[in-house]
Amino acid sequence: MRENSDVIFVFIDASNLWEAQKAKGRFLDYGKAAQYIKQKFNGTLIKVFYYTAYPADGTRPYNLDGKHKFLTFLKKGLGFVVRKKELKRISIITEEGEGIKEKGNMDVEITIDAIYHIQKYNIAILFTGDSDFKALIKHLKASGKKVYVFSSKDNVSEELRTCGDGYIGVLDIKEDIWGRELKHRI
Repeated sequence: MRENSDVIFVFIDASNLWEAQKAKGRFLDYGKAAQYIKQKFNGTLIKVFYYTAYPADGTRPYNLDGKHKFLTFLKKGLGFVVRKKELKRISIITEEGEGIKEKGNMDVEITIDAIYHIQKYNIAILFTGDSDFKALIKHLKASGKKVYVFSSKDNVSEELRTCGDGYIGVLDIKEDIWGRELKHRI
C-alpha cells in the first residue's frame, strides 16, 4: 500500500454545501473543486465522499430525475463515493395544524466513513459547518491527521471554524471552482 502522506479524503455534507451554493448563486463544479483541493494540499491522490438525503418519490411537485442523474454523474463520471438515503418524514402538529417535517441528517455516515478509512489518508477535508463534527475533528487530529473545514461564514459554527488545522470559506476561494448559475424553483 502507498504511503498515505499525500492522500486526501474529502467528506461533503451536501445540505451544508447547498447553503453556500445558494449564497453564491452558482453550483459548485465538483471536478474543479476536487482538483483545487488536490493542488492546494499537494495531494497525489484524492478520494471524495458525497452525502445527501433526497425526497421520496411523489413528495414533490417536480421531477427528481435530475437529482438522480447528478448523483450518477458524481459516482460514475467523477469517481466519488455517493452515500444517500431517503429523507425521513415525521408527522408534526403545529399551531397551523398537522404537517410533515423532513430530516436527512448524514452526520453518522460521515463520521463512520472518516473513522473506518482513517489509515488510508493523512488529510481530511470536511465540507460542513455543523458543530457536531467537533468530536470527529478532535479524534482525527489525535490520530495524527490534518483536518480542514470548508464552509461558508453564515453556515459554520465557531467551534468548527477553530478546532481543525484550518478553515476555508468556500465563497472566498479565488480559483474557478464554480459551475453554472443556480436557478431557484418557485
